[in-house]
Amino acid sequence: MCRGQGSEPAVTAARPARARAYGDIAIDRASPVPLYFQLAQHLEAAIQSGALEPGARLENEAELAVRLGLSRPTVRSAFGYLSNKGLIVRKRGAGTVVAKERIDRDVGLTSLYDDLAAAGRGPVTDVVRNEVDHASDTVARALQLPERALVICLERIRFADGEPIALMHNFLPAALMHLSTGMLAEHGLYELLRASGIRLGSATERMSAKNASLSEARALDETRGTALLTMERIAYDEGGRPVEFGQHLYRASRYALTLTMPTAAQSGPTAPIARLTSAGGRGGHA
Repeated sequence: MCRGQGSEPAVTAARPARARAYGDIAIDRASPVPLYFQLAQHLEAAIQSGALEPGARLENEAELAVRLGLSRPTVRSAFGYLSNKGLIVRKRGAGTVVAKERIDRDVGLTSLYDDLAAAGRGPVTDVVRNEVDHASDTVARALQLPERALVICLERIRFADGEPIALMHNFLPAALMHLSTGMLAEHGLYELLRASGIRLGSATERMSAKNASLSEARALDETRGTALLTMERIAYDEGGRPVEFGQHLYRASRYALTLTMPTAAQSGPTAPIARLTSAGGRGGHA
């Protein structure tokens, strides 16, 4: 069915060959700035300046701690700070590496595929599932269909610049249109809806967060328990009929959304067409 660190000896680190891009890291023990934050600031500056390029591998916690005369918890805290800012990621088999530029999208009733293509990010889609099956209760309610109605069940992994960005599940009424796996691999879902004469008028969307399960982490090349951005959307055609229900997961380290809110003076005919829910807003992700 579709369903504050302790005292540590003063050290100015020498530069081994593999860490020359860092520069000489000077840790000031007399400073009121926490040691982990001093280290994080130095690494962040190296990343922002390009001295540490996207994909560059950092020394592991133990090596960096020994080299700088710091404790491993101090280094771990610095890495955690950088990870929370989306500047580094931990990849299975590759260690800790500098993250690629985060994809930041304006929220709108558009397709992720089209937005990535327009930004020159080389979108690629791996179609994991494309079949017709009976709707679960959740899917049937979202699409306003009878119990166990037939729906198109899609599962896709969306890549940008060669790395996975989103794990997407979409459901559409089975009678709405025909979707071949080849079409889904080459085009965004909303583009295919438009090509079939289906014009989207509005959507409701809920945005939240969760920790990645093992299977989700594998699909998105993350570690189990990593924070993921979740989005659940119902899209309606211009007549108000629900035509698509999406449940998507995004890598929070690689993806962000920007929502522009109209003022009261801007409301009315010029306000965004999509209906906003209390927990989300417009946002294309097909």
